[in-house]
Amino acid sequence: MGSAVAWHLARRGRRVVGLEQFEPGHDLGGSHGRSRIFRLAYGQDDYVRLAVEALPLWRALEDEAGVEILVQGGAIDHGSSVVLDRIGAAFARHGLEAALLGQAEAERRWAGFRFDGPVLYSPDGGRTDADAALFALQQRAAALGAEMRFSSPVRSVHVRGEGVVVETGGDTVEADVVVVTANAWLPKLLSGIVEVPPMRITQEQPAFFAPLDGAATWPSFIHYVGEGQLASDFAAYGVPSPAEGGVKVGEHGTGIEIDPDGERPPPDPVRIERLSDYVRLHLPGLNPDPSGISRCLYDMTADEDFVVDRVGRVVIGGGFSGHGFKFVPSVGRLLADLADGIPHQIGRFSARR
Repeated sequence: MGSAVAWHLARRGRRVVGLEQFEPGHDLGGSHGRSRIFRLAYGQDDYVRLAVEALPLWRALEDEAGVEILVQGGAIDHGSSVVLDRIGAAFARHGLEAALLGQAEAERRWAGFRFDGPVLYSPDGGRTDADAALFALQQRAAALGAEMRFSSPVRSVHVRGEGVVVETGGDTVEADVVVVTANAWLPKLLSGIVEVPPMRITQEQPAFFAPLDGAATWPSFIHYVGEGQLASDFAAYGVPSPAEGGVKVGEHGTGIEIDPDGERPPPDPVRIERLSDYVRLHLPGLNPDPSGISRCLYDMTADEDFVVDRVGRVVIGGGFSGHGFKFVPSVGRLLADLADGIPHQIGRFSARR
């Protein structure tokens, strides 16, 4: 998110300093890898609007940087009829294209799946390449005049008078406004400065499974088993990731809580086996033995809604709860607006909820 904010502000001619604690392309946070689900399929209007707004912004970034980021190969939702009805109603309200397919028809179309009921298909969904997106955002921000500093961990943020002072390991930056999008480190960094909703920091571990038929079609998918409001309502999600060995399949928000500054635990074999069991039952078109394991960090709020707000001189972007990457350019623009003093109706994303 921070790289997107830098891009938007630099496009507006603002003086921008971007601070990143790690080297470019690191895999220690939540925004790395070659595949993230892109979907418009939300039952909540706020998220649908943000996803729709993100589409042309992803394309604008691709045009500026000359790279492919968003592949709209389609996305499906299946499982809970309550969730499918809610998403379908949101599609109708926003005039979005979707099709509700019967189980047999869906299995003919996507032979690698086994469904237990109707399937909602959105042709606008697909996947984003997170690594390419970050590279493009940082490259374009720098080309437009932003100063992007890597290996510059922020040690403290102080609000002083009409501005802020940000201290890194070896430097001090003074600014009118600070935008904090520190992922798993956000609660620590803002402690004692701005109160934000509690967040659980978890380490998630999706795995990659190779298709048995190289010619098979694989849309992005979410399999719901409950009301579709919280992580516990997800059976699994998946997204095609050819560059990473097939299809990435994961559980949502089931990881263990960690300290992001502590030692990272190794992959949990119990959870890996659980994913393999899921693949055997629901994705027979994949080899159930994973070809690779990935790890990433979630910053989970209790309601899994984002925190996108401004409090005084501090703009906050966090609590993305494992479903934020698709919105990077639209949320980045919203955060840039807040930094510029442009008011928005924050609503469900308030830091003071």
